[in-house]
Amino acid sequence: MSISPIALITDSTCDIPQDLIDRYQIQVVPHYIIWGEQQYRDRVTLQPVEFYERLESDPVRPTTSQAGEPDFLKAYQEAILKGVKEIVVVTISSAMSGAHQMAENAARLVKIPVHVVDAKGPTMSLGWQVLAGARIQAAGGDVKAMLDKMDQVRQRLTQIVSMNTLEYLQKGGRIGGAAKWIGGMLHIKPVVAINHTTGTVEPVGLARTHKNAVELMYEKFFDGIGRVGNLHVAVLHGNVLAEAQELAERIRQNFAPAELIINITGPVLGINTGPRALALCGYAD
Repeated sequence: MSISPIALITDSTCDIPQDLIDRYQIQVVPHYIIWGEQQYRDRVTLQPVEFYERLESDPVRPTTSQAGEPDFLKAYQEAILKGVKEIVVVTISSAMSGAHQMAENAARLVKIPVHVVDAKGPTMSLGWQVLAGARIQAAGGDVKAMLDKMDQVRQRLTQIVSMNTLEYLQKGGRIGGAAKWIGGMLHIKPVVAINHTTGTVEPVGLARTHKNAVELMYEKFFDGIGRVGNLHVAVLHGNVLAEAQELAERIRQNFAPAELIINITGPVLGINTGPRALALCGYAD
């Protein structure tokens, strides 16, 4: 297989299914989970299912640490050794993590052009942009075409998240505009959205039951994405695969999307959203 002159790199919050990462030769830089005295690499030495099971049973609450400048630099150097001439890096929102700055810092230490993109969101908000760039690259497109397509996708994205509790978002410090809900309301099921202009979390609504929260997420997602054709939709879940599959089947029957992905949310994001969370993320192309 010939080596592309362009390397596409992202971070482990992308939640892209592994088969697509392999197909498009996307390089993933892992973040870190610190659990007591142990440190794990996201989706490398700590897998999502194991993470969620432990999260519900371990009284010690894990924390995260972003991939640092040396992590991104190592990824760039590995790409350069393979013969690439340019690098495109897409990171989680700079409003949510310092990873974007770390990627930019590392870019200054190599001698080939490195284009660092702020995805203005996490999980498949990031993932869809990476896949859009990868598909342009696979079709023979250059860096400008990749960046243009990613920008186009970012402007069309909708991501709505339904959580089973506000507890994890609050303790993770990623609550953003949803902070107004704090104060005796941790038993309520929150629904939040990602603002892809600011890259922050915004409140959508509250529900008293899990079922109602999922329904609110569903309605707000399709209100945001528009009930049009050629939809690309990802169903993300906090270790509730059966619920995610049921939701995906409903979407398939009602909207017949061009692309429908199901994946478990990784540990770094799962620390904030918690077990049994569900999310819909997508765009109309």
